[in-house]
Amino acid sequence: MSKEQHVTPKGSLWQVIGAGNTKATKLFDTQKEAIDYGREIAKNQKTELVIHNRKGQIRDKDSYGNDNCPPRDTKF
Repeated sequence: MSKEQHVTPKGSLWQVIGAGNTKATKLFDTQKEAIDYGREIAKNQKTELVIHNRKGQIRDKDSYGNDNCPPRDTKF
């Protein structure tokens, strides 16, 4: 089963980490780089990308799975 991918702060860096994992998949200097990398993993695994802000709060989610009743995305 595929896991959600989370983009979270780690000190002065940003990490991509699978839900439930203790170690980061990869570290990045910028949040944008981490989001781009996490998005590719989420697309390949057909799962969800969860983006957190500097305080660790969820600021955005993108789903790349097979959802029979997807929510309407008002961002795009």
